[in-house]
Amino acid sequence: MRKASKALYFLVGLLAAHLLLAFFHPSKAHEVLLTSKTYLLEMLSILPPILILVGLFEVWVPKSVITRIMGAASGWKGVAMAILTGTAAMGPLYVAFPIGVSLLAKGASLFNVAIFLCVWASIKIPMILFEVKFLGAEFAVLRLALTLPSIVLISYFLNVILKGRNPHKKTKIS
Repeated sequence: MRKASKALYFLVGLLAAHLLLAFFHPSKAHEVLLTSKTYLLEMLSILPPILILVGLFEVWVPKSVITRIMGAASGWKGVAMAILTGTAAMGPLYVAFPIGVSLLAKGASLFNVAIFLCVWASIKIPMILFEVKFLGAEFAVLRLALTLPSIVLISYFLNVILKGRNPHKKTKIS
């Protein structure tokens, strides 16, 4: 089944579910529409600039640089770079996925991209500062001490399981 028809079936299913909800719980259906509108407008305001930046990254940064910094042979230097870039990044997690795909296409290892995505999702500089302020430095340090090794372990297993596959292979949509 083509990807376009799968997306169409998914949208038709969503519409049918919403119509059922509107029939049985009209007030809830209205809330769903308002919430969907809010998230759609948020995504439309964030994604286009990110996709432009990813496009510029594709053009301006040579593949050899990413392969050297975050490629399979980068070792702990690549892990450190993935952690630093994931920690310093801003925005919701769905912004990180186009960046991750671009990194994979430029030669970054799946291991380092997985670390980057996990760190983006769980460790950010403002989050650490809030944890220190409201929960104490001991809590923040303990959470980091447990989170970072877990991220490396998860990324390692992901890399082992997906070894030999090409996750950034461009597929033709017909």
